[in-house]
Amino acid sequence: MSSATHSILVVDDDLDACRNLSDILTDLGYAVETAHDGSSALELVKRNSFDVALLDYKMPGMDGLTLYREIKRISPSTVAMMLTAYVSGASTEDARHAGMWKVLPKPVDLALVLPLVDEAVNQPLVLLVDDDHDLCASLWDLLRERGYRVSLAHTAADARDLFMRQKLNVVLLDLKLPDGDGEEVFAALRQAIPEARSMIITGHREQLDTLIENLLADGADAICYKPFDLDHLLATLKRLAETGSKPL
Repeated sequence: MSSATHSILVVDDDLDACRNLSDILTDLGYAVETAHDGSSALELVKRNSFDVALLDYKMPGMDGLTLYREIKRISPSTVAMMLTAYVSGASTEDARHAGMWKVLPKPVDLALVLPLVDEAVNQPLVLLVDDDHDLCASLWDLLRERGYRVSLAHTAADARDLFMRQKLNVVLLDLKLPDGDGEEVFAALRQAIPEARSMIITGHREQLDTLIENLLADGADAICYKPFDLDHLLATLKRLAETGSKPL
């Protein structure tokens, strides 16, 4: 399993079940944090970037689905799986609609859960930098359906922070941001994660033509114009993610 440096959050009010799952994941080389209620879990999410969250559904106070909605708001790149003894069509549909990746039965079947954890942490991590919140939400859904982990930044400052905290595979960068321009953010990306692939996204083809040419000359891998041709966007992203890291 490719567990090196990957972090897992396990949340369950059953202390023994939580400890057992944590011990197994730790033995496999994952960095594991545990919490026994929603509030404690959210405090951990605010301080750490988790690749995967394994969430019990039935907990006192905040249930697993409500917890995930808060996790998604704070850390949209965290891939979540809900563990529940109360699987139903309605609860599964609600979880999937919220963006949760899998709904799995309890008692935990390790032969099912562990390969899924390994698959989740190896999904390419994409950062979308754009101040259009509705566009980001739509692209998050689209990219998650296609097996990408998706992080979001709506400002230049948020993007720079994520460059320092996450090992990103591909960055989609809008050139017009409320607190800085895309050229400065691209330079920060190249300094922080020179191996990351990058795609410029913009609706200002003519006004920014010279800047786009400069960024492509400086190492940006691709350009996609708004409104998007989604087939072209997805094909370009797939190519960049499969190409792998830039040579250093």
